[in-house]
Amino acid sequence: MAQDQGGPMDTPPDPRRWWGLVVIGVAQLMVVLDMTIVNIALPSAQADLGMTDGNRQWVVTAYTLAFGGLLLLGGRIADLVGRKRTFIIGLIGFAAASGLGGAAGGPGLLFAARALQGVFAALLAPSALSLLTTTFTDPKERGKAFGVFGAIAGGGAAIGLILGGVLTSYLDWRWCLYVNIPIAAAAVAGAVVLLHDQSRHPQARLDVPGAILGSGGLLAIVYGFSEAESRGWGDARVISLLAAGVVLLAVFAYWQTRARVPLLPLHVVRDRQRAGAMLTMMLATIGMFGMFLFLTYYLQRVQGYSPVRTGLSYLPMTVAMITGSTQIAARLLGRLSPRTLLVPGMVVAAAGLLWMAQLETRPQYLSHVLPGIILLGLGMGVVFMTSISTATAGVAPQDAGAASASLNTAQQVGGSIGTALLNTIAASVSARYLLHHPGPPVKSLIDEASVHGFNVAGYWAVGSLLLGAVVAGVVVNAPASAVRAMGAPPGPPPVPPSRDAAESTESAR
Repeated sequence: MAQDQGGPMDTPPDPRRWWGLVVIGVAQLMVVLDMTIVNIALPSAQADLGMTDGNRQWVVTAYTLAFGGLLLLGGRIADLVGRKRTFIIGLIGFAAASGLGGAAGGPGLLFAARALQGVFAALLAPSALSLLTTTFTDPKERGKAFGVFGAIAGGGAAIGLILGGVLTSYLDWRWCLYVNIPIAAAAVAGAVVLLHDQSRHPQARLDVPGAILGSGGLLAIVYGFSEAESRGWGDARVISLLAAGVVLLAVFAYWQTRARVPLLPLHVVRDRQRAGAMLTMMLATIGMFGMFLFLTYYLQRVQGYSPVRTGLSYLPMTVAMITGSTQIAARLLGRLSPRTLLVPGMVVAAAGLLWMAQLETRPQYLSHVLPGIILLGLGMGVVFMTSISTATAGVAPQDAGAASASLNTAQQVGGSIGTALLNTIAASVSARYLLHHPGPPVKSLIDEASVHGFNVAGYWAVGSLLLGAVVAGVVVNAPASAVRAMGAPPGPPPVPPSRDAAESTESAR
């Protein structure tokens, strides 16, 4: 992989860096689990606050929209004003927004609070990943640290489903938001004591036109995909939003070649290894989030699982993901090339999804769901850890936030595409099934139609993962020797680059 940095420095490693990893991991877990923790609580929140079926999606969409749309801006702010500072500000703001949402007396305030959570998550997530990138520079240690971080990034969504089920069943849906307050408080205390960052560049400037174009383009695309879930892909609003997003991002890319200090230096994403890892991450997330959508609905609505039982059903996948990340990928990445891990990881995950795409309405947890989620977890654990390490390796210190934000953006856009695209496919297939099976709309027939739609959408999710395997195999071609060099300590900050160097799951019914 091409390095975006200078020569090595002889700076001794921070003796408390592993405790710092705990702090960073806790913050990342909070951000990731909030993408799914409210899914299981949503029916209770809807009944309590009187949301309409048409508006309830905004509990999920408001968060992902703000998060995905503002990530690039948040990453660059972290580079300019210091990652530790933005990390702490992000934690405090996220906790405050969570408290506001938990105390909401109506849908409007809850939607606004979720959007505010997304704003601070867009500041927090790039800071966390770039702090990890600049803290662990020894190749062997970096592999272990990224193994833990990759497990959190992949398993946090499943943990959110488990925690959401427990809190909703035994306390109240509001605790799915209140729980962030003590987590954030502990992370702030740890950050103040344990994290160190001298990466602030006060002489640099924020690329305001780039921030407007980049954030606007991402907001339009994420919003367009979220609206496609309910409106359909042929809707004028959906088409307009997606087209506007593409145009804005094209103008953004052009502007980044002209800006004196670009928001996203293009050399960060031009690197072949980094671009391949980010695209692989996006394609993996498309299939994974589709699985969360359908499997949660299958267990709760078709099989009649309680929220807590549904959440606990994901536990084997979380264990498998941690195993794949920390015991397989982290141990082998320094010895094998990235694609030697990415390709088998995507294929194993695709096999798990394919297994689950054979579901029927009768109980099949042990025969289909359990083997499927274990394979998916193992594969995703390997893919997430390897993608994160590859996409953030060799980045110059002042660009670490931008690289981290780009990777998080790929994950967010993938999640949005997976939720909207696969849910639209499932809903249309289910509708056609009912049309060709006339009869009274009894629960058994509706369940059969829903499961049929889930299975067909599952095949599309499998296709996304297999496409990701092809991308990883063709694009990511760094040898193992280059991977071992990825963890080399970053050199002194070079001169700033010139302009030339630069739901609800129920909606599936």
